[in-house]
Amino acid sequence: VQLQASGGGLVQAGASLRLSCAASGSIFSIPYMGWYRQAPGKQRAMVATITSGGSTNYADSVKGRFTISRDNAKKTVYLQMNGLKPEDTAVYYCNAEGLVVAPGSYGADYWGKGTLVTVSS
Repeated sequence: VQLQASGGGLVQAGASLRLSCAASGSIFSIPYMGWYRQAPGKQRAMVATITSGGSTNYADSVKGRFTISRDNAKKTVYLQMNGLKPEDTAVYYCNAEGLVVAPGSYGADYWGKGTLVTVSS
């Protein structure tokens, strides 16, 4: 199983970016998908998560600016980021929590390699 994230880049404050993360490999189900970020000198923190049924959860710092969505058929999760601020600068990682590779097998967590988002003031 691999998670491939894309869409990061360098933008000015107020701009928008859309991150994508596609899961590939032998996958039966992915109960939770999400985005986390790690800024320089800080610990990795949750940005947004989404269940296979579409229930979402956001960090307070991004509520109203970021939107998480997923395409279950494509095994892909997206993060639409609007109104970006310099404090959003970080490496963004996608996560697949409880991923099941075959019916009856145990779930496991997988991480993508991360994509850098830099927001200049």
